[in-house]
Amino acid sequence: MANRTNPRRQGRRIETQKLLRVAGLPAVAALFATAPDRVEQLFFADDIKSSVGTFCATLARARKPYRLVEPEELERISGSVLHGGVVALAQPRRIPEFDAGHAAAWARDNRLLLLLDGIGNPHNLGAIVRTAAFFGLPRIVLSDRPEQALPSAASYRVAEGGFEYVDLYRGTRFVQVLATLRHSHWVIGAAAEGGRPIETLPRSERPLALVMGNEEDGLRPATLKACEELVTIPGSGSVQSLNVSASAAILIYAGLHSSRT
Repeated sequence: MANRTNPRRQGRRIETQKLLRVAGLPAVAALFATAPDRVEQLFFADDIKSSVGTFCATLARARKPYRLVEPEELERISGSVLHGGVVALAQPRRIPEFDAGHAAAWARDNRLLLLLDGIGNPHNLGAIVRTAAFFGLPRIVLSDRPEQALPSAASYRVAEGGFEYVDLYRGTRFVQVLATLRHSHWVIGAAAEGGRPIETLPRSERPLALVMGNEEDGLRPATLKACEELVTIPGSGSVQSLNVSASAAILIYAGLHSSRT
């Protein structure tokens, strides 16, 4: 397989510092399967070159570079030793602002909606996005809290391709977003204690909007007040709570498979 290092770019100049580093074969494969035009460069190790041939062919047709490099170079490019042997530099996806029109349209789909209020750890964000993609959730709304994690190399790596199958929206003035959603969705907050098991929730004609809070602080008081109901995962009491990504997986599954309509 030939390396391509300096193909003609037809006058295009790519600012690599603005590109997203997508590492690992599952994440890179999902990117090429759904949005190959976003990929600007590809780097891979010798032991994985047989798995990236179609990716290289796609880039060759688009006159974009790909290159076989040493593991140390991959580590430098990806910023992690956990690069999985392949790294793509890609244009990031735009994250549109949530607006009231979205809520009404989404409610007609009658699908569970996930909202994240200050999930700060990029690994947790990636794990939650992976869960959402696994269960077929089409979208997630991220809060405007300063600590809210956004798509990054670390979150993409953990998501294993999930970001390509879940649309992200930014919920500016998050409490107002929840107030808007209450007209079309049943807004339920996840709490470490004090809530009811999700399977005991009564039926509702509105689809469920599940709100997950920050890893350390949970849901803010204003967010709690904006929720119509709180749910808690019952445990043995041996530890205080689950990791937020584990809680999200359990609650998404329960919300999708409850007897609610």
